[in-house]
Amino acid sequence: MNDTSAHILVVDDHRDIRETLARYLVKNGLRASVADSAAQARKTLTAASVDLVVLDIMMPGEDGLSFCRYLVEKGGPPVILLTAMAEDTDRVVGLEIGADDYVTKPFNPRELLARIKAVLRRTALVPKERDPVTSERLAFENWVLDLSRRHLIGPDDVIVPLSTGEFQLLVAFLKRPKAVLSRDQLLDLTSGRTPNVFDRSIDNQVSRLRRKIERDAKNPELIKTVWGGGYTFTADVRDPDS
Repeated sequence: MNDTSAHILVVDDHRDIRETLARYLVKNGLRASVADSAAQARKTLTAASVDLVVLDIMMPGEDGLSFCRYLVEKGGPPVILLTAMAEDTDRVVGLEIGADDYVTKPFNPRELLARIKAVLRRTALVPKERDPVTSERLAFENWVLDLSRRHLIGPDDVIVPLSTGEFQLLVAFLKRPKAVLSRDQLLDLTSGRTPNVFDRSIDNQVSRLRRKIERDAKNPELIKTVWGGGYTFTADVRDPDS
């Protein structure tokens, strides 16, 4: 293990679980810190760089779903949830709010390690945002996307309705203009790795989005297909209020 190893934060109110898992991760070449609550985890995240959080859902005080939502909204590290075997609803909600994966208790440490490494590989390859977005509105060509209201305003000042998937996809493109994004990366940036989600779902979302923003959806100019690579958004993105 060295200082360049990925740093994993294990958050669980059961000492045996968090300490045993942390030792296993260190034994397998990772760095690990532990926290017994969301409050303690926040302190660790403030004091150190963390690459991934393993987070128990059922904790006293602030629960894991609430803390996961906070991490996603703040653009924090990826999250793998630890869930009880019977809590199907919690798993679904966790994935919907942006968790990257989940493992049910009792879990096999080897399986969890494999999932940690898989999430780290995926997230490490996602291109960074060109410039952190601070404005509530982003403009491209003759379009304006209002992030807070989730409105896409067209050239004639007409609001074009977007589904949740289309909105998330457009945001992913606008935050990373001219970067090549694979289907896997777009899944991670939008819906996350939910069960039964296939690469073709991204193709379908792109097709629907093209029909709304392209002059000719059959010959797209804004969202280009990169053969063997995925998609790239070609337009310049600007702050319409600056």
